Amino acid sequence: MFKGCYTAIVTPFDKEGQMDEAKFRELIDFQIENGISGLVPCGCTGEAATLNHNEQKKLIKIAIEAVNKRVPVLAGTGSNSTEEALELSKYAEKAGADGVLVITPYYNKPTPNGQIMHYEKIAKAVDIPIVLYNVPSRTGISLLPETIATLNKIDNIMAVKEASGSLEQVSQILSLCDITVLSGDDALTIPMMSIGAAGVVSVAGNIIPEEISNMVAAFAEGDISKARELHYKLYPIFKSMFIETNPISVKTAMMFMDMLNGVLRLPLCSMTEANEGKLKEALIEAGLIRR
Repeated sequence: MFKGCYTAIVTPFDKEGQMDEAKFRELIDFQIENGISGLVPCGCTGEAATLNHNEQKKLIKIAIEAVNKRVPVLAGTGSNSTEEALELSKYAEKAGADGVLVITPYYNKPTPNGQIMHYEKIAKAVDIPIVLYNVPSRTGISLLPETIATLNKIDNIMAVKEASGSLEQVSQILSLCDITVLSGDDALTIPMMSIGAAGVVSVAGNIIPEEISNMVAAFAEGDISKARELHYKLYPIFKSMFIETNPISVKTAMMFMDMLNGVLRLPLCSMTEANEGKLKEALIEAGLIRR
């Protein structure tokens, strides 16, 4: 199930900073119409850190209803509190999610034993697949390959979203176990797939879902030349999504493309004028907006 392009969908807010349900449903339809393999609501790109639990549950429920089984929904349910992650994961399962994406506990910086106990507790409480999420730049700590291999022995821990930025990490993981690896970085999708990853959880998929889906599909089907060509064509967009902290750049790009109003929740704020200019230039060069 966990292969291809899963888009880490943004959370749209109205001008008052409240969730915009109608726009969220519209964005979901846009994603599915453009061939994505699955959707990830309430991830880092969805600003889950600034959503309260009622909002997070509502978004998960809306996503499941709006998708209506057309593609899998992998709900972001992680927390630095095991009990909170457990509650959200149970809710996602009851609501009909196809799996849960559980980030490594942040700020606490648990030891590998603590990480294992955290995920074991959640895995014992839900029956749907669990995707580990390793993003040390945000959490302050990494899931070691040995820890991932240990967790992969649990039946419903089936995949890991690797956003460490390290091909060495992916190589070590896949040398130790046969867990499914998804790239957590658009720019590393093809390099990671070349050593065994199955796809990507994409930020840029919010604006170019068809193109990324085609890139991943080309590699999976053995058309390496086409996949490489698309990688280099899309690479400037991939890099532009991280000019500033995610999802500032992608929401701003969506605003420039008339897809979204660009509203963020504090402490995230608007891009600097200089970085807006760099982002606009990348979008113009890619033919996504006009000069």
